[in-house]
Amino acid sequence: MRILYHLPLDPGSRKVRLILAEKGVTAELKTEAVWERREGFLRLNPAGEVPVLVEDDGTVLSDASVISEYIEELYPDPPLLGETPIDRAEARRLMRWFETKFAREVSSLLLEEKMMKRLLKQGTPDSATVRVAAQNIHYHLDYIGWLCERRRWLAGDDVSQADLTAAAHLSCIDYLGDVPWDEHQEARDWYARIKSRPCMRGILADVLPGYAPPKHYSDPDF
Repeated sequence: MRILYHLPLDPGSRKVRLILAEKGVTAELKTEAVWERREGFLRLNPAGEVPVLVEDDGTVLSDASVISEYIEELYPDPPLLGETPIDRAEARRLMRWFETKFAREVSSLLLEEKMMKRLLKQGTPDSATVRVAAQNIHYHLDYIGWLCERRRWLAGDDVSQADLTAAAHLSCIDYLGDVPWDEHQEARDWYARIKSRPCMRGILADVLPGYAPPKHYSDPDF
C-alpha cells in the first residue's frame, strides 16, 4: 500500500490528502516529525520536508505540487485540473497563488508562530508577525469572494486542485481559529461547500493533542 508521510497541519500534506480523497485513492498516513531530521526519512527526501509519497514498488515522490501532478496523471478521473489548456492554466495559477503568496503572507507566518514555536518550545508567538498575517488574510478572503461571484468554484465551473489547495491552507489556519469568516460571507459560503465534500472528512477529523480546534472547525454549517 502506498504511504504518505505528512504532518496534520502542513498545508502541502493536506492538499495531497484532499486530492487523493477526491480521486478515491487510499494511502497509509504516517506522521513525520520533520524537525527531528530522522535518518530514514532523510533518505527518502534529503530536503527533510513533507509530504512524501512512497509507492508500492518503492518509488518516492516529494513536494506537494509534484505529487499532485503525478496523482492527476495517474488517476485522471475525475479531472481536477480542468478540461482545456486555459482551464488548467487558471487552476495552476490559483494553486500557485495559495502555495506562494498566501503561504508567504498568511499561513506560513501563523503556523510558524502559533504552532511550530509551541511544538518546539521556542517561546511565545511574535505578536507583530501575527498581526501582519491577520491583516493580510482579509485581502485573500476578498479575492476568494471576488472569484466566487463570477464562477461556481475558484478556477471555473468545476471543483479543481485550486479549491483543494486553498482549502488545505485555510483549514490549517481555521484550526488555529484565525480565519475571520464572519467578515467575508462569499468566502465563507465557498468554504462551507468545500467542507461538505467527503474529501474533507479526514482533514476535519484531525486533532492535535493538547490543541483543540474551535467548535466550528469540523461543522460544515459553521
